[in-house]
Amino acid sequence: MSTPVNRLRPRRSCLAVPGSNPRFLEKAQGLPADQVFLDLEDACAPLAKPEARHTIVKFLNEGDWTGKTRVVRVNDWTTEWTYRDVVTVVEGAGQNLDCIMLPKVQTADQVVALDLLLTQIEKTMGFEVGKIGIEAQIENARGLNNVNAIAEASPRTETIIFGPADFMASINMKSLVVGEQPPGYGADAYHYILMKILMAARANDLQAIDGPYLQIRNVDGYREVAKRAAALGFDGKWVLHPGQVEASNEIFSPSQEDFDHAEMILDAYEWCTSEAGGKKGSAMLGDEMIDEASRKMALVISGKGRAAGMKRTTTFEAPEA
Repeated sequence: MSTPVNRLRPRRSCLAVPGSNPRFLEKAQGLPADQVFLDLEDACAPLAKPEARHTIVKFLNEGDWTGKTRVVRVNDWTTEWTYRDVVTVVEGAGQNLDCIMLPKVQTADQVVALDLLLTQIEKTMGFEVGKIGIEAQIENARGLNNVNAIAEASPRTETIIFGPADFMASINMKSLVVGEQPPGYGADAYHYILMKILMAARANDLQAIDGPYLQIRNVDGYREVAKRAAALGFDGKWVLHPGQVEASNEIFSPSQEDFDHAEMILDAYEWCTSEAGGKKGSAMLGDEMIDEASRKMALVISGKGRAAGMKRTTTFEAPEA
């Protein structure tokens, strides 16, 4: 029987770490990133990939990744490395691995193929079947056109990720600064892309993650790009440098004021719909009318805050009759 994946893992900050660099792998364990993905793809030179697989296995098994979602990004299915990446890493460290990230996903079949391979390995090794999740990265026009089918392809899928660098190249976008707006276009050139990914993710109860910002020392620039994705409803963003981690955690968490307000709405709605509260469908919370729609919106903010470990600073008191 398959084990359901945990689609609600905190992913405000998703730290990329080259799988071939032991020093970086060691340092990553002490950084406050929600997720760390050990990279076998772009961050590894072709000649370094075979050894990097074994380095990753060693660090997954022996490192202290407490509190972090542990992910390995393998190479995409058009290369000769993918199956060996998956087999070596999952057979060697499957018990200490949360997800496999598949880059450059173009069709649902590519997700299905990874699902089948993971199932074969889990059965062979005696692991729980279905325990290891899949993160699908959209990096070109074909992948975006097929993103709905990709999001539906496997019950293992936890996230849909935007990969801006390869995507910009695939559509001939006139910019060399990854994540920034191209010159000559007055609106947000990424709005359609991000919204399409977000809709596919939400329609399938998946998380949506924004990709990297390559000007790693420009934290103000990172903040602006991250705020755009957070405002739309994305759950987190990649970080490539320790200096980006704090910004990402902050931007993709609710403010204390919003978290407290959401918790108050939930308490107030629970009370007003109860016997003691008169079994009402709506009520006033201060100057604000709340109802079932308010509750749903509050659940989103409350869930993000609780996942981030936030504690409320207010207490709901039922109004006197």
